[in-house]
Order: sequence, then C-alpha cells, then structure tokens
Amino acid sequence: MSRTIAIVEDDPDQRENYVDALVANGYQVTAYGNRPEAMAGLRQKLPDLAILDIMLEDEMDGGFDLCRDLRALAPKLPIIFLTARDSDIDRVSGLRLDAWDYITKPVNLQFLSVRVSSLFRIVDTLHTKTAELEAVLRLGPLQLDPNSMSVRWDDKEINLTLTEFWLVEALARRPGHVKTYENLMQITRQSYVERNTINGYVRRIRKKFKEADPAFAMIQTVFGVGYRWQPE
Repeated sequence: MSRTIAIVEDDPDQRENYVDALVANGYQVTAYGNRPEAMAGLRQKLPDLAILDIMLEDEMDGGFDLCRDLRALAPKLPIIFLTARDSDIDRVSGLRLDAWDYITKPVNLQFLSVRVSSLFRIVDTLHTKTAELEAVLRLGPLQLDPNSMSVRWDDKEINLTLTEFWLVEALARRPGHVKTYENLMQITRQSYVERNTINGYVRRIRKKFKEADPAFAMIQTVFGVGYRWQPE
C-alpha cells in the first residue's frame, strides 16, 4: 500500500509540480491551497506525511498555525515545512513546532522526493525499533512504553510529541550518562537543529513533567555540554 502525503501550497503551479514529482515516485498525494481547506480535509483523513508552506494566501503564518492544529490531532505526524522564508528565526520556529524538516524554496524536485523517502525510512526504522524493544522501561516513577511511544510519570500520562519522546527515551535509558548536544541533535532526526532548539525541547519536556509532579527534577543540565537523566 502506497504512502499518503498532504501538500499545502497556495501557488497552483508549485503545488502541481510537487504533486507530479511525488506521484511519479509512487506516493498518493492530496493537495490543498489554503489553511481552512487543508484543515477540513485533514480532520477527515490524516496522511502519512504533510508538507506545508508557511505563507498561505493572506495568512503570513498560516503554515505555522496549521502545524499547531495538526500537532493537536497527531503529535507524531511527520511534517516538513517547504517555504521561501529562509531566516534563522523562521527555521527555528518551524523546528520548535516539532517539524521533521525545514526546506527552503526553490527546491529541486528530485531532492524533495529523496528527502521524503528518507523520512519514511526513519519512520520504518522507528517501527522496527519499536517491535524489537517490546519491554516497557520502568525507572522509579517513570514508565516508558516504546510500543505505543507513551510516557507516564507516577502513573500520570505525559503527552509528549514524537521528538520529545525520543529525547526522554535517550536520556532515561542511560541514567547518569551525559548526552551531549551533538548526541541530542542526532536523536531529533532533523537535518538542521541548534543548541537553543534542544534547550527549548528540554524546557517543554520539563514543563510537562512538572504539570504532573511539581517536584520533578530528573533531567539535569550539564552546562555547556548537554543533559543527563539523574540516576536513582
């Protein structure tokens, strides 16, 4: 069964080019021209991957808003931003929304197809890894289930995004071991990520755990190096 991709792009010529390139590589593609139309369609049926422009018709940040809505529906959906906006601020903003990649226009259509294919290989690897790691990790109040990619703390569910889950899993599986920024950058599986972005992920992870337990302090900062999960 072929993978499904949703493309949200307001320029009809670009939209058609992206669709043609991905269909030629065997994907089923649904395309939308604006945020409301896309959200209505995606609420009906989620794709395996979404490609979003940021500027959508008269909405300067329509793609960012759409990404937030999609994250609420599907925290683990692979999302790519494909946009003409190439500032570092926009790029970091996109990755902080837990996008898997941020690609700037103009884009080589062959590169786009290859990048999509590589992200699907990551998805397949994750599924294989999940099948291999059937045992639930229990570490004090922490319960981490790699099969469902769910996390509980003191029997309270912690609603993490996929990237946040990867980071918690990497830290918790080796308590006391320092994960450097370079290690954590690789764990996010993103092609571009900075230290500030990693710090932002960790802040949001800590906040979510503290909502369940105000005394939570298991993720320790190793200043200038990275983070570690406090050993018991």
